[in-house]
Amino acid sequence: MACIIEDDEGDNAVMEPPYNFSTVEEGVYRAGCPRPSNFAFLETLNLRSIIYLCLEPYPEENMEFLRAHHIQLFQFGIEGKKEPSFAAPTDAIREALKILIDVRNHPVLIHCNHGKHRTGRLVGCLRKLQNWCFSSVIDEYKCFAGIKSRTTDVKFIEIFDATCLRQSIHSILYRYQGYSTGKRRLLCGENDGHIPQVASV
Repeated sequence: MACIIEDDEGDNAVMEPPYNFSTVEEGVYRAGCPRPSNFAFLETLNLRSIIYLCLEPYPEENMEFLRAHHIQLFQFGIEGKKEPSFAAPTDAIREALKILIDVRNHPVLIHCNHGKHRTGRLVGCLRKLQNWCFSSVIDEYKCFAGIKSRTTDVKFIEIFDATCLRQSIHSILYRYQGYSTGKRRLLCGENDGHIPQVASV
């Protein structure tokens, strides 16, 4: 897939998004690992941060792109094997979510190698924080994982407890301020609550 963008001189420039690229919501994107051929497209997103969910070191050519565009990298090493333990990635997903819901890090791109399993887990847990119904969360996960969807990922998303994050100040800002719009985010089934104490990320 590629997109055609007209430049300032009226010429058409073909830009290639990363594999499995999609918008999660305004200012939040997901994809597989970008290649150099995707860098021109990434420039159009004006990214402030990247959340990388693999154990391997970030590719040096990608690091050069991040440095050139002053993009901050947050790496959370999560194993990509088919049968991960449930305990191992929970803390990493929770810490990645804290980065993800901090609107100061937006626009942000989430990616692993293929944008399917680890990225799908993080986005699925974000949807739980947004109070999506579970069937919709899993439908979205399967849309990106396709025939390679994993029951272990589905189970992980199902048992993940997002309630602790709802008490963080970044979660309050995320829900009520949103990214760059000044509009209150629309979440399903919100309840009024007390303003929490500031929590460090």
